[in-house]
Amino acid sequence: MNPQELVKLQTYLRKVFGAKTLSVRARPKIKDSAEVYVGDEFVGTVTRDEDDGELCYQFQMAILDIDLED
Repeated sequence: MNPQELVKLQTYLRKVFGAKTLSVRARPKIKDSAEVYVGDEFVGTVTRDEDDGELCYQFQMAILDIDLED
């Protein structure tokens, strides 16, 4: 993903999740996805998917059972 895409995705995800500390960071060796952090905590990935001229982004977040404990 190029830097402009990362900024657009970060702006969008900050708005959707109401998280000002959310950041979208490029991955060094994988060019079609980026990592998503809230503060310093890794929360998921965004993958760029282009098929038949249509572009979309998929956000994937794993939630561990220990994350759900109080």
